Amino acid sequence: MGTTPGLNVGVSVTNELWDFVPEDWRMALESVHEQIDTISRELNDQGDFVPSWDNIFRALQLSPKDVQVVLVGQDPYPNPDYACGLSFSVPAGVLPLPGSLRNIIAEVQADLGACSVFDGNLEPWVAQGVLLLNRTLTTQAKESNAHKDLGWAQITEQIVHAVNDVNPNVVAVLWGKQAQELRPLFKSDRTVIGVHPSPLSAHRGFLGSRPFSAVNSLLQLSGDTPIVW
Repeated sequence: MGTTPGLNVGVSVTNELWDFVPEDWRMALESVHEQIDTISRELNDQGDFVPSWDNIFRALQLSPKDVQVVLVGQDPYPNPDYACGLSFSVPAGVLPLPGSLRNIIAEVQADLGACSVFDGNLEPWVAQGVLLLNRTLTTQAKESNAHKDLGWAQITEQIVHAVNDVNPNVVAVLWGKQAQELRPLFKSDRTVIGVHPSPLSAHRGFLGSRPFSAVNSLLQLSGDTPIVW
């Protein structure tokens, strides 16, 4: 019987998390190397967590110099079938889509008239320069927010600093309280703030907020190519 993709179950081989940091990010994250090693030891001890080791830093497949938009979520989906290392995204073909993602797609359609993704895989956004970053990069399987205090905050802050160093005009999309902790790191006039798209909160201001057209307007103001959402 095979294991579920994305789930680390009773890991018997000791993994080093730093080995999964892409080369383009290593210099920028050297200042938090020790913190990454500490989290690595914690994860090796814990066993059942998501996403899989090779997907924890998947958002960093996009080099800092190529980031135009930073879209910040809370933490990975606790469902191992959903967790893929990109905030709000799921692997292609996974059904049903999680509620947050259904609301995001619905808002894109309401805001812009059409959405470029329908299967839940948001990699086409990544290809256009959207960094899909969770505030916390791991969680316990089947338990949301379990790793909030594991030490990820310092690391994701450094990721944002690295982006700002090469693109101070980056546009930030910050949905929910944890994402908005990063608000001081971005230019106030390049930031789109909103309610988290979770079914628990989306009707309190996410739906109808038109964040995608707002992002594209900011990109166009600085002469950058708008995102085909």
